[in-house]
Amino acid sequence: MDALTSQYSVLLEKQQQLNNVIPSRLDRLKEVLQEAKKNLENDPSNWKESLVLMQQKSKAQNFQKELKDYSGAVSKYGKAIEKTFKQDPTIASDPTAFSGKEHILDRAVALHFIRQGQFQLSESFIKEAGMANDEEIGSSATELKFKFKKMYDIIQELEEGKTESAIKWASEHHEELNKRGSSLAFQLHRLRFIKLLETSNMEALYYGRTHFDEFADRHLPEIRRLMTSLIYHNKLSQSPYADLISEQDWLGIRNTFQRDFCALLNMSADSPLYISVLVGTMALPTIIKVVTIMNTRRTEWSQQDELPVEIPLPDDLRFHSVFACPVSKEQATALNPPMMMPCGHVICKESLTRLSKSSRNSARFKCPYCPSESSAAQAVQVYF
Repeated sequence: MDALTSQYSVLLEKQQQLNNVIPSRLDRLKEVLQEAKKNLENDPSNWKESLVLMQQKSKAQNFQKELKDYSGAVSKYGKAIEKTFKQDPTIASDPTAFSGKEHILDRAVALHFIRQGQFQLSESFIKEAGMANDEEIGSSATELKFKFKKMYDIIQELEEGKTESAIKWASEHHEELNKRGSSLAFQLHRLRFIKLLETSNMEALYYGRTHFDEFADRHLPEIRRLMTSLIYHNKLSQSPYADLISEQDWLGIRNTFQRDFCALLNMSADSPLYISVLVGTMALPTIIKVVTIMNTRRTEWSQQDELPVEIPLPDDLRFHSVFACPVSKEQATALNPPMMMPCGHVICKESLTRLSKSSRNSARFKCPYCPSESSAAQAVQVYF
């Protein structure tokens, strides 16, 4: 990467040099042409002398050298890219991954378009993919488009600094938002209060008294700050409460609204297709490296649906708790789920089965971590 960075710096330098030269020399060439035109108009018989003079002056304004240097820098940067990223990503692909499952991928793409607000594109895709009669997407597509259109309409208003529609939506879903522990409604009223405060402290005072009471249990310290800021309504930006008018609050409320809106539809804030591509992009370099090593050693993956190495991911891309059986050291799966014995210790189902079969008393067996005895039938599945 150091070589790539170095070549990129050279490319930027050559590009800047070319940009500095071109405008001035083009202006000078324009002046040369205008001068030649004027000479021809004054004395048409002297056209040969005017042409020679124009050619001589034009050569002085040539920027061929700078252009050649820039082209060379572009070529070297391209070679540096090829040398740095010489891996072939296709070696880590599995052509059979979606064999017989194309309809699942098509459905994910169609839903992604709807969730991104690209409604016309989703309609065209559903039609061209022959999914109009798909019971799982056809019947729900219209309803989803209606709901997400409403979401994007409200987001558009929030981006324009308008909170009325968002407040109305939050009021209509008051109970569901409270169950989620969401602070969306308060944050919307807070932004509305601050917007009023910038124009009229009396309107802001009345608004605060009308709407903040219901949020006092959870947001009393913040409400106190908001109401105290009324003292500085003429110079809020230069007061101890200047942070109340941060533009980042509007970006934050947009993200909070979108997350809560999708949550009430039992959907994640981001499209599953987007998340899949993002995780795949982050994992690809590691997978390519592992595949390259395995191909060199002529070995293959021994486990289906399992990677040979751990892929580090940020916390916001971890959606499931991973349980490793303390007996077999294997990760739990849908076919081999974690099971909790009456004593409270948890092992995987396969380990539980092996323990019960190896026990002299087939009805009961001893826990591998404490003296308690129990039967396989007494164990219950654990959901993380």
